[in-house]
Amino acid sequence: MENITTYTNFVLLGLVEMESFRYLYALSAFTVYLASFFVSAMIVYVTWTEESLHEPMYIFICGLVLNVMFGSSAYLPKLLIDLFSKNSTISLSGCLLQAYCIQTHAAAEMFTFAAIAYDRYLAVGHPLRYPTLMTNLTSQKLLLAIWILVLMGVCVVVLLTARLTFCAMNINNVYCETMSLLRLSCSDITVNNIYGITWTLSITISSMLVIIYCYIRTIVICLKLPGEASQKAAQTLVTHVTAYFIFMVGTMFIAFRYRLSSISLTTVAHVVISMSGMGTSITVNPLIYGIRTKALRIRIARNLQMILGNSK
Repeated sequence: MENITTYTNFVLLGLVEMESFRYLYALSAFTVYLASFFVSAMIVYVTWTEESLHEPMYIFICGLVLNVMFGSSAYLPKLLIDLFSKNSTISLSGCLLQAYCIQTHAAAEMFTFAAIAYDRYLAVGHPLRYPTLMTNLTSQKLLLAIWILVLMGVCVVVLLTARLTFCAMNINNVYCETMSLLRLSCSDITVNNIYGITWTLSITISSMLVIIYCYIRTIVICLKLPGEASQKAAQTLVTHVTAYFIFMVGTMFIAFRYRLSSISLTTVAHVVISMSGMGTSITVNPLIYGIRTKALRIRIARNLQMILGNSK
């Protein structure tokens, strides 16, 4: 039988491509990570400490930005370390762990957006029944259910990938996800493809259907409301739709770039798509909710003034 070389360590070609300007890329990554983490942390802090924000909408937003902190921490700190140390390799266990965290972040984000859409539909469409239909406890249970489902679903994806044999070592990215590993495998990946496509389409289509239905119903209701109430509801709706659209555009490019077998992408293209998709999500979402949501914006500004005042 012909000898087959198997690999348990991989080279992230994206890091090799970035080596010439690694300090510039490291500074950019550090700035994005710091800004995203700080704004997200401020949103979580004011939501936790301000009793007036102990409402389902802010609980869902808090869950969303906590997921942003989780997702950005899954790859940006390692990216910074790799750029400064000129390291472009990652072990199989490290690769699988990173893939698990990043793909969990993406799936949880989709379902959280769907939960936010449903919450806003109930608030606008059933204002009198809303306090009983969506309580703080209900919103917390919904977020918990989302995370349990996502953690289990992505776990199967990663376990199916971990059983494979890998006969190549070059990954066209700066971080790991399971699709990159499947392309390096010399094992039968039929089961992986079937489950992966089924899982991806299931979470994408189900969350999109909920979001489209809830937002269409909400828009119809908004058009029937008096001027001021309609404007307030529409402003909130625009915030959510904008954040969701930006996230989905980036995520779809990342999720399906390997599925488009007729298109051959260069390593640079893979890096740009991956970094843009993740970068826009972790940067834009905290900024959108921190700036456009009036209650959060006011309380964040107040807390920053207190911090700056005490530091003098």
